[in-house]
Amino acid sequence: MTVRVRLAPSPTGKLHIGTARTAVFNWLFSRHQKGKFLLRIEDTDKDRSKPEFTQNILDGLSWLGLDWDDEPVIQSERVEEHRLAISQLLDRGLAYRCYVSEQELDVMREAQKASGLPPRYDNRHRSLTNEQEEIYQAEGREAVIRFRIEDETTITWTDMVRGPMQWRGADLGGDMVIARRASASSIGDPLYNLVVVVDDAAMAITHVIRGEDHIANTAKQLLLYQALELSSPTFAHTPLILNPEGRKLSKRDGVTSISDFQAMGYTSEALANYMTLLGWSVPEGMDEQFTLLEAAQCFSFDRVNKAGAKFDWDKLNWLNAQLLHGWPSLKLLEALEPRWQREGWVAKDRLWANDLAILLGPSLTLLEDGVNQARPFFEEPALEDDALNQLEQDGARPALQALLCSLELNAWDGVDVELAQTLLKEASASADVKKGILMKSLRAALLGRLQGPDLITTWGLLARLGDDRKRLRRCL
Repeated sequence: MTVRVRLAPSPTGKLHIGTARTAVFNWLFSRHQKGKFLLRIEDTDKDRSKPEFTQNILDGLSWLGLDWDDEPVIQSERVEEHRLAISQLLDRGLAYRCYVSEQELDVMREAQKASGLPPRYDNRHRSLTNEQEEIYQAEGREAVIRFRIEDETTITWTDMVRGPMQWRGADLGGDMVIARRASASSIGDPLYNLVVVVDDAAMAITHVIRGEDHIANTAKQLLLYQALELSSPTFAHTPLILNPEGRKLSKRDGVTSISDFQAMGYTSEALANYMTLLGWSVPEGMDEQFTLLEAAQCFSFDRVNKAGAKFDWDKLNWLNAQLLHGWPSLKLLEALEPRWQREGWVAKDRLWANDLAILLGPSLTLLEDGVNQARPFFEEPALEDDALNQLEQDGARPALQALLCSLELNAWDGVDVELAQTLLKEASASADVKKGILMKSLRAALLGRLQGPDLITTWGLLARLGDDRKRLRRCL
């Protein structure tokens, strides 16, 4: 048997990190099993589905390195197959038209709530006669189509993450709606649980890997597989991604879409690495830093946890920083340049830009940090409070004046490090101040603050632009 798994996102929003983590687990399992990873775009929600969200999902998966096999299946193009399946259920008496109004359902739910009962449909239209149906139709009532679920039914399956699972039909909320806006002669709009079963069977999906919030849907869908006489896949329900408080990660927690993580400056490799760790434990002896291909070699569901996985920003930041620190300068520069260009910055030349990337690289956690840290090299910075305080220290300005005089006598081009050290030594001696005071004051003058990368390299980059003397003069 060739393993066939699928990701089936709805294009009603941007690619969410929960969906992306599901994609990662599907991809890892398929690649480990030398199977196929397929895509299905579930766009049957006509009001909310948008082409730009479909593109965002495809772009996000590609950015993460999750390549898929075959062309994506578009669910809305398969509506007639969904309706045919519903017709089969109707013809066999396994489904029926229900004309209960929303107002009647509300009254029913309120009565159940008042009695302390869980909300469920009471199956009141299960056995309508033809005459009763005609009366409702004459009143102009629109029908839904419901699939019969017997309370006495027991649904069982073996989950790849959770082991043996069992549900009672009585716990599934009554007969399930599988289509809405139906009439006496039409099926209407097929709904999620039905279309998922029909499409997974048509795509010959062997394993359905999705979040634990779908467990109740799995019980319902297994009944549909049986009713439609279709082979059911094996299921794996992965743990949810939780916020630090232990609740399901949501938009209220801030950044949740893959494109947002990308914009913040996370790398695709670090994010994919971290998402794999959200619920999966690495085998003994394996480092927690790895590529997707390395993880695929040893991925299995016996190492996927049942408990929810708390999102840890510090861990993600550490992984991202470690990866950036290991990048060669040209790769880092290629990632930083679009961000610099977004700010309207143009580097002096390619060599200068590469040297700037080398300087900034060791201090980056996010690629976006490369914008804030590069700003003083493209724009003259304002003097922050710590810089102003430093310039008020005894000997600070005389030392900078002495350094400026030395620069007038020695045309330093920013390359000769030994000459820079000599100039600093001579200036501190001439002004009779400690070299440390001069170094701090120089950093304050050049960067507008007392924190920053290596001072001599920073000074050299600005000297190559001819900006170092101008910044010194403004502080005198």
